[in-house]
Parts: sequence; C-alpha cells; structure tokens
Amino acid sequence: MADNTIVKDMTFDQERALYGSDGIEVISCRFDGPADGESALKESRNIEVRDSYFNLRYPFWHDTDLKITSSEMTDKCRAALWYTKDAVITNSKLHGIKALRECSDIVIENCDIISPEFGWSVNDLVMRNCSAQSEYFFMRSSNLKFENVSLKGKYSFQYISDAVFENCNFDTKDSFWHAKDVIVRNSVIKGEYLAWYCEDVTFENCTIIGTQPLCYCKGLKLINCVMEDADLAFERSDVEAVIKSPVISIKNPYSGTIRVPEVGEIIRDDENAEAEIIVG
Repeated sequence: MADNTIVKDMTFDQERALYGSDGIEVISCRFDGPADGESALKESRNIEVRDSYFNLRYPFWHDTDLKITSSEMTDKCRAALWYTKDAVITNSKLHGIKALRECSDIVIENCDIISPEFGWSVNDLVMRNCSAQSEYFFMRSSNLKFENVSLKGKYSFQYISDAVFENCNFDTKDSFWHAKDVIVRNSVIKGEYLAWYCEDVTFENCTIIGTQPLCYCKGLKLINCVMEDADLAFERSDVEAVIKSPVISIKNPYSGTIRVPEVGEIIRDDENAEAEIIVG
C-alpha cells in the first residue's frame, strides 16, 4: 500500500491483505471471511488502526510504530502481535490466544484481555487500567510497569525481571515464581504458593492471600503487608518482613527478621532455619 493511504469500511479475508504497508490508516475495517487468510498487516510500519475487527490469525507480526484503538481481536485472532516494536493499544479487546510475544516498547491501556499465554518474552511494556484473564501471563518478560491492572488466572509473571506493579489486584496461583528485581505496591495478590524461588522481590503495603506463600526466596522484603490464610509461610527463605496481621504458621525461614503481631505456629524442624521471628 502507498504512504498516507486511508483504508476505510472495507472487509479483507485474503492472505496478507495489507502486507508490508507503510503509513496507512485502517478505519472501521473487518478482517474476516471465507478465504480465512492470515498475516493481514505483517511486516508493516507507521500504521494506525481504529474501530476495526480482527477474526483471522497473525495480523500484526514484525510491525513497527503501530497504534491500535477501539478495536476487537476475537478468540479466532490467534497470536495477534509477535515480534512487533513500538506499539500502543488502547480501548480494545484482545481475546485471542498468545496475543503478545517477543515484542518490545509496548503500551496497553484500557483494554480487556482474555488470552492464555499472553505476553511471553516481552521487553519494555507499560500496562494501565486493564483487566485480564490468562494462564502463564507474561512469562519470561522484563522491564514491566503495571498500574491499576486486575488479573484472574494461573502461573502469572513467572521468570520476569525488573518490574513494578502498583494498585493492582491479582487472583492467580503460582505467581511470581523465579521473579527477580520486582516491586509490588498497594496491591492485592490472592493465590496459592506465591513467589516461590524469587529473588530481590519487595511487597509494600500489599494484601497477600493464600496458602504457603513466599518460600525458597532470596532477598525478599515485606513492608507493612497484611497476610490472610497464610500457613507454612517463608519456608527456606531469606526475608525481611513487617507484617500487620496475624499469620497462621511460619515454617523454617532461613535468615532475616520477621515481625508479626501474632502467629499461630512457628515450625522449626530444619537446623538451617535461623531467621529471627519477633511476635507482638
């Protein structure tokens, strides 16, 4: 397609319908139909997409300088963005599996995400005011900033690094496993087995809900956090914690100091469990 082209009110279903476009606006278009073509805007740059509907696979691969606004990607829009750089997605529905992978310099705002395996191997991403349902959300991604994001899923944020989360609400088991250099502030994290094997992760003014949290951790910090339904916490962890609520049980923390107003049971049956636990 030529530069500065407006593509409006059209339907495309053929293979690579707008392949290699540069400097086009796609407005109120549908990517759907019996030809079932893939890769509609692959290898494109300087693209603006508004009020459009995507029901076909792989539309935005290897794109640069991409803006998507008020658009919908259905559950048939598989692997919508891969290998794409400098993209801004706002007020849109991302409902296809594997919707973001190997991408960088991404901003996502005011979006609804329903996508298993979303956000794998992504670098430099900002997400604000979004809701998500996902499994393996943001696996092996780095340089993340989340603000006001709600998530329901499993196995989220595993192997991530260099990330900040603020004012978020996560209902997700096995989250933050092997995470490194992460700060979570003013957030609610609900789920079993939180952040095992993490390194240099800080939870500040958070509510942590669920069984067996924060085990096998290194450089773990909790600052003025509330813990609910927390039993067998901190097993084999290096931890500095100030907790504002009672804890059901603490098991064999290896090093550091845990301050807690009340604890139902302190379990020390490992000779290496030398952390100080201050109750009261």
